[in-house]
Amino acid sequence: MSNSQRHLKGLSYAKYGYMFALPFIIIFLIFSLYPTLYTMFIGFTDMKGVGNETHLLEQPFENFKSILNNQSFIQSLKNTVKIWVMNFVPQMGLALLLTAWFTSRTSKLKGKGFFKVVFYMPNIITAATIAILFNTLFGYPKGPVNQLLMSWGLTNTATDFFTSKSASQNIVAFIQFWTWFGNTMIMMISGVLGISPDIYEAADIDGANDVQTFFRITLPNLKTIMLYTLITSMIGGLNMFEIPLLFNNGGPDGATTTASVFIYKQAFKGKQLFAKAAAASMILFVIICILSAILFWIMRDKDAIAAEKLRKEERKRRKQQQIGEV
Repeated sequence: MSNSQRHLKGLSYAKYGYMFALPFIIIFLIFSLYPTLYTMFIGFTDMKGVGNETHLLEQPFENFKSILNNQSFIQSLKNTVKIWVMNFVPQMGLALLLTAWFTSRTSKLKGKGFFKVVFYMPNIITAATIAILFNTLFGYPKGPVNQLLMSWGLTNTATDFFTSKSASQNIVAFIQFWTWFGNTMIMMISGVLGISPDIYEAADIDGANDVQTFFRITLPNLKTIMLYTLITSMIGGLNMFEIPLLFNNGGPDGATTTASVFIYKQAFKGKQLFAKAAAASMILFVIICILSAILFWIMRDKDAIAAEKLRKEERKRRKQQQIGEV
């Protein structure tokens, strides 16, 4: 077979790959890329609501400056980061603990599949359903939580959790933790299953116990999975919307108003300030990109970078040596 025939045959097979990828590309362009670019455009206009006349601003960055000087937006960012940290730290800790338990080579735990399903199940329930559920559980004055606390003698009167800033933030953080720790656990377990069994066998031969194996073999090899989990959790955390909105409408006094809730209220409440909401969305987008880049840089594989640097220096040295010989 000639080279041209091979090329034509490869091309004929390649077209099927493009055909299968085409639906995703079309959907992405219509429902992801176009809305993002249009949102960016709206940020430079005076758009208010639907059907109103829209003009480009004489000072293009006026909306962005207004949002950055808006104390409510700054506070919403602080709330978002605080609630995310409050739920992510215990979420990652519990996920790692369960991962070590489920993947232990010495403990023979029965019913692992059942426990995995139970822990993962909250993740498949819609956020709106969970928010309404917890809103009912912590209802005042006769919610189930208040009734339990009073029946156990922990409090004499019902507690209005919805008027307490710290209580509302803690509940929202707990909901996020409870919803996502199962998903994080499954990701970690998948990462452990991808580690070569030969490494664990070598550790067993050397007499390493479970704790030593987990911290010296499992965790270092989970670095990529942990980075993925951290990035996706950060993106999801900074875009928290349904839980804080439906649980307590961003209250009390804006304590659970996240950046996404702030954007929603700017666009669909009151004056329908679409332009300012779009500007806030793009600022949040830039913040996520910057934080993601920082996390990638912090968790980069320094050994691989050093090895690649040595290889480049070796190639450069050989090339110089060949030039010298000529």
